[in-house]
Amino acid sequence: MDVKSAIKFMLISTFAFACMNATVKHLIHINAFQIVFFRALSSLVFTFGFLYRSKIPVFGNNHKLLILRGLVGVTSMAFFFLSTKYLPIGTAVTLRYIAPIFAAVFAVAVLNETIRPLQWLFFLIAFIGVLVLKGLGTDLDFKGLIFAITAAVFSGLVYVIISKIGKSEHPVVIVNYFMVIAAIVGGILSIHSWVNPAGLDWVLLFGLGVFGYFGQVYMTKAFQVAKTNQVAPLKYIEVIFTVIFGVSLFGEIYTFWSLLGISLIIGGLILNVLYKSRRTS
Repeated sequence: MDVKSAIKFMLISTFAFACMNATVKHLIHINAFQIVFFRALSSLVFTFGFLYRSKIPVFGNNHKLLILRGLVGVTSMAFFFLSTKYLPIGTAVTLRYIAPIFAAVFAVAVLNETIRPLQWLFFLIAFIGVLVLKGLGTDLDFKGLIFAITAAVFSGLVYVIISKIGKSEHPVVIVNYFMVIAAIVGGILSIHSWVNPAGLDWVLLFGLGVFGYFGQVYMTKAFQVAKTNQVAPLKYIEVIFTVIFGVSLFGEIYTFWSLLGISLIIGGLILNVLYKSRRTS
């Protein structure tokens, strides 16, 4: 196991995702579905290119599940992009990260998995963090909060659908379905509110896919060279990078209560990851 390389890969990955988050925030004047469209369109260059070079069938096998994953995924993405228009970007990203809580609940209902008492405690800590953010943080827009939590719910459902798909599909096939459906849905739903990009907007819109692609690639590399329990907690570094971008680029203000809420959410989720990894190792 190469832990040092895994840490380096995760730092690159989380930084790339944070750059994508900051780019979305900068494009606040662009319709959320239009951002979904460009995010997907630019990623398709990489996914189709990989599948073509590797001679992997594009259509896969589990068509219904692949389409469902795409539809659920694009719903989550759209609500997250909507939330960034109302919330500080670091807060929006943190709230999206409560997805594992909903994934666990869905897994109980759909996959007959079991949630252990300590996991419920860790989820409670994360949920208290949400309450702290809303109840004690300043100027947390309720609409933005609902959008971010909705994004987390659908993201949690994505985890379960991917578990159902299992190893029967190549990961890039799954991502490619997601991006194709996102491009179609985003394109159609943005027609009536289309904003013509100007100048730097074009670079930023197509940059979304580049940041997303490299974030995914280096995260995959990290999981390939080290154990899950050594790598998974590092993905939350994305929140730290994103908060730094929010403060330095957009002048966002994070109060003590905001930072406490974020810390409780991330802390509870990291404890859950470590606990699950220990039990399966």
